[in-house]
Amino acid sequence: MNARTLSVPASGIASSVGASVVFGTIFMIPPHLLPLDPEQILGYRIIAMVAFLAAFFCAARMWNQAAALAGRLRATPRLAGFLAVDAALLGLQLWLFGWAPQSGHGLDLSLGYLILPLVMVVVSVAVYRERLSRVRIAAVLCAAAGVAAAVVVAGGLRWPTLLVALGLPLYFVSRRAFALDSAAAQLFELIAMLPFSVFVLLAKPSLGTVAHDPRLIAGLVLLGILSAAGFALYLTASSVLPFSLFGVLSYVEPVLLVLVSLTFLGEPWQPADTFVHIPICAGLLLLALEPAAREPAAPKQPAPRLDSALP
Repeated sequence: MNARTLSVPASGIASSVGASVVFGTIFMIPPHLLPLDPEQILGYRIIAMVAFLAAFFCAARMWNQAAALAGRLRATPRLAGFLAVDAALLGLQLWLFGWAPQSGHGLDLSLGYLILPLVMVVVSVAVYRERLSRVRIAAVLCAAAGVAAAVVVAGGLRWPTLLVALGLPLYFVSRRAFALDSAAAQLFELIAMLPFSVFVLLAKPSLGTVAHDPRLIAGLVLLGILSAAGFALYLTASSVLPFSLFGVLSYVEPVLLVLVSLTFLGEPWQPADTFVHIPICAGLLLLALEPAAREPAAPKQPAPRLDSALP
């Protein structure tokens, strides 16, 4: 195995952990952007992400990738429909990430990110035909205990939790299946969301408020920079790593989100939360330790392509 082969998963691991740290930092920003509401924050965030990604494409001279993707979309019109669906799924997650910390649902969102890695393991078996080891089966059972506890003590899983745990795997599977897991595709997804930004900023005018508040300007600029960097790292990891390993590494983010919710956002930890989060954390710990307990995995097989018209 040559150095380049070894460097690919290493870069993916670094990208995943880096993305988790960036998103943990982003989670602290929305409460400081009041009086802007989540929809206004999302509108500005999309515009800022498009601007910073476009600047990055210019600096890195990557517009040829965008031109190649535009050619694919013209040659396969239905591919544009799948990209629009991906944009909607991404936009929903971006909105939720701004809404939850402002509305006191940070722990609900954190629980979604705690369940997410385990859902990805299930997807790796169902979609990518990866085999589960005994350790991974034990991890899934631990997570099931946590989910059952959530249903009993909280009257069920709240919709923000389910939206994260089910929506993000669907987004990543779709991007891989149609070979849309690239920086160019991310830029096109954000461009597809620009009409939403224009609509929100016209329906809820706030430019005057932002222009006269340096705190809001600085917060929105920082949000845009971190968002572009975080999603670039996250999508790099999702395209490089095997899906199950990508899911395992996702445990870093929910741990950070729980810490931010409890410390910086001041959300209370209820006794019932222990019965929900501890079993899930135990399952995640098993998943994190599992790679060290098995032999090196075979090289990752390419994800199945669902669009037969693609080259």
